[in-house]
Amino acid sequence: MLLSDHRAYATIPASNLARAKAWYRDKLGLEPAEELPIGIVYRLAGGSGFQLYETQFAGTAQNTAMAFSSSDVAADMQMLRERGVKFEDYDFPGLKTENGMAKMGPYHGAWFKDSEGNILAIGDEPS
Repeated sequence: MLLSDHRAYATIPASNLARAKAWYRDKLGLEPAEELPIGIVYRLAGGSGFQLYETQFAGTAQNTAMAFSSSDVAADMQMLRERGVKFEDYDFPGLKTENGMAKMGPYHGAWFKDSEGNILAIGDEPS
């Protein structure tokens, strides 16, 4: 119960905030809700959102930093590809992508990197 009634949001590192802001606008179609001294805030559907903040350590994590939920992963991948987003291919035990998409039981997921080297994902939201 301690945090179950709190909203959660991601904090995404950027080594160059201006470049990251342009990438999120041009590639993902996102506009900032606020630009603060501590970073750039984005608000998304359902009360979700994230913040970009400046640090020299951007792009060093080898894990997914944030995932976007999708009702049609293939269609969203096509739209993102048309905007120049390149999807990663993985071949790990239990996870293999084909043409950038992994099928995990009834779910689908795809991973891509932002301008700062952070790994982002798009996938079916587990019910």
